[in-house]
Amino acid sequence: MSTPRCQLYLITPPVLEDLDGFALLMEQALDAGPVAALQIRLKPADDETIAAAVRRLAPLAQGRGVAVILNDRPDLAAALGCDGVHVGQSDASVASARRIVGKSAMIGATCHDSRHLAMEAAEAGADYVAFGAFYPTSTKVTEHRPEPELLTIWQEVMEIPSVAIGGITVDNARPLIDAGADFLAVSHGVWGHPAGPAAAIRAFHDLLSQAG
Repeated sequence: MSTPRCQLYLITPPVLEDLDGFALLMEQALDAGPVAALQIRLKPADDETIAAAVRRLAPLAQGRGVAVILNDRPDLAAALGCDGVHVGQSDASVASARRIVGKSAMIGATCHDSRHLAMEAAEAGADYVAFGAFYPTSTKVTEHRPEPELLTIWQEVMEIPSVAIGGITVDNARPLIDAGADFLAVSHGVWGHPAGPAAAIRAFHDLLSQAG
């Protein structure tokens, strides 16, 4: 089976009140179709809560060939055996994150609607750049709303992959795929899907396969 050009990048809900229950849901979702990466993004949460989540979820994802990315915290990502870290503009820099997580770890950077920020991240050694929010989202407060054309321009001039993020669902994802996104970062569009996370993953897989 060939890999679709655009792949799914799954993000956890910001709060996991029932970690074991979520782990079961996540397993069902990951077994329903291909997922390239899982970002563990818990806000607000203390170090102990983050560590407990990584220890519970990472082996389930990594055992299925899914890369585990920790949001914001290169120190914990390195200590807990994550595959990489994702940093925002107000978090650690890409360069400092690289010093902490090492040469082989994956680093992603939030770049909002800015090619300039994305170029800087790429030059600093980021492995991917994330643009968004493309659609309204309840997961986080957003100030930037790029147009899909940004993904097209990036794909034409840069080799580093782009991740589209922000309010993405099965129903609104196609324009971002067509524009050239390498990955779709999805949270509520999977975990909040009316038919359940596994059904959402299957629907995304069908969409990505048709587009790819």
